[in-house]
Amino acid sequence: MLNIDKARKEKGVAIVDMADYLGVRAQTVSDKISGTYDFKFTEALALQQKFFPEYDLEYLFTKAVETA
Repeated sequence: MLNIDKARKEKGVAIVDMADYLGVRAQTVSDKISGTYDFKFTEALALQQKFFPEYDLEYLFTKAVETA
C-alpha cells in the first residue's frame, strides 16, 4: 500500500471520487494504490493537487511502512 491510502482514509476521500476525478474505474485506482500497477506521473500530480495539497508528492506515492 502507498501512503496515499492512509492519507485518503484520514481525510475521508473515497476511491470512487479519486477515480471519477481521473476518469478511470475505481478498481484501477484501487489496483494502483495496492501496488498492482503504477500511477502515471500526471495522475499522481492531479490527485495530490486536488485532494492532498498538504502532503508532499513523494510521501503520498511512497510505500507505507507496515506496523504490527
